[in-house]
Amino acid sequence: MFEQHFFEINRLLVKSKALWQVASFECDALPWEREFPALAKAVWSFSDEQIEELDVEHRLLVESLLPALKRDLISQGIEWELKYLCFPALKQSEETEVKEYPSRLSAGVKGRKWQQITLFSDSVMSQGSLQSSFLEWCSGKGHLGRLLAFRTNRLVTSLEWQSDLSRQGQLLSDKFKLHHQHICGDAFKEGESLLKQNQHAVALHACGDLHVELLKQASEVEVKAITIAPCCYHLIKDEEYQALSKQAKSYGLQLSKTDLRLPLQQSVIANEAKNKMRLKEMAWRLGFDSLQRQVRQRLSYLPIPTIKQAQLSGTFKDFCSWAADQKQLCLPININFEHFEQLGVHRQKLTRRIDLVAHLFRQAIEYWLLLDRCLYLQEQGYEVELSEFCHFDVTPRNKLIRANVRT
Repeated sequence: MFEQHFFEINRLLVKSKALWQVASFECDALPWEREFPALAKAVWSFSDEQIEELDVEHRLLVESLLPALKRDLISQGIEWELKYLCFPALKQSEETEVKEYPSRLSAGVKGRKWQQITLFSDSVMSQGSLQSSFLEWCSGKGHLGRLLAFRTNRLVTSLEWQSDLSRQGQLLSDKFKLHHQHICGDAFKEGESLLKQNQHAVALHACGDLHVELLKQASEVEVKAITIAPCCYHLIKDEEYQALSKQAKSYGLQLSKTDLRLPLQQSVIANEAKNKMRLKEMAWRLGFDSLQRQVRQRLSYLPIPTIKQAQLSGTFKDFCSWAADQKQLCLPININFEHFEQLGVHRQKLTRRIDLVAHLFRQAIEYWLLLDRCLYLQEQGYEVELSEFCHFDVTPRNKLIRANVRT
């Protein structure tokens, strides 16, 4: 199943690159409008409020744009595997009774995060026979490891590179007299020495290269069981994604860090004031960008530092003066700041609509990345299952890869 799905979804992503592999903030028009006129008309028909609503709910986004996209594809006489715009139905963890744990066990952990940890641990516990020990990868304070040690009475080793977090985690585990050791170390350098064959390696939301490194090291050692919930695919040392599986390498789809951010770009419902401030920041950034292009006589985006709310409390002219100072840019006198402010608002509206269409493919890209990991583990001799360990409203990063050494 993985191989066929991967073949089809790769074909979709290759054919549709013009719609999702776009630097929206560098555009002065919809870059694909000529080839997809119905889609262009559709996105401009949405109000700014509708854009916000569609970006929150992926299925609604697909339902709203799919008819226009299909019309454009028909007019071009081409077909795409559009069923992969949404995740296929994945096995969900079985509903279990809510377990009560001592309150001290979750001390300092926010409710939703603790819910993720308990549900992830349920998936670990139901993954075949229990191994003699666990290794928690990129553990932070080891909340997951502490729960596994409490539930199984097995040795748990939690590996974390930040010494302060590791130290705090050990203090928490010692209070319960658990068989739980915290080790401060670099997963890239010291992880392999901690991995054992008769072990279960787990990682809840380890980022990018870190969870990939676990898959590589654990499969090299032939660790009997692996369970990961991937996160932050874009946090990699290379400029482009390095495919894992032979199938992905043979296809040659190139994904930049910008592309790898797409799965994470799903809006959450924020209050009106926060939304207003976010849109203002976007418009002012783009307005200043239009200004600096004219001043520098260069048609290239000039990134500016992270903005504090104070920079948005004054006028657009004040903001441009601050941004110019940050980039050592001398602004001429008699600038029509009102013109560039309005230009920024227009580009903000344009950027949001380009991004909205790109977001049609965020689940397809994440599915491609997940399948690459699953196929890689299969190649290394594992039986692999892709599922969901919790509902989307608990965490959007709810996909689970469970692997057991093939016997």
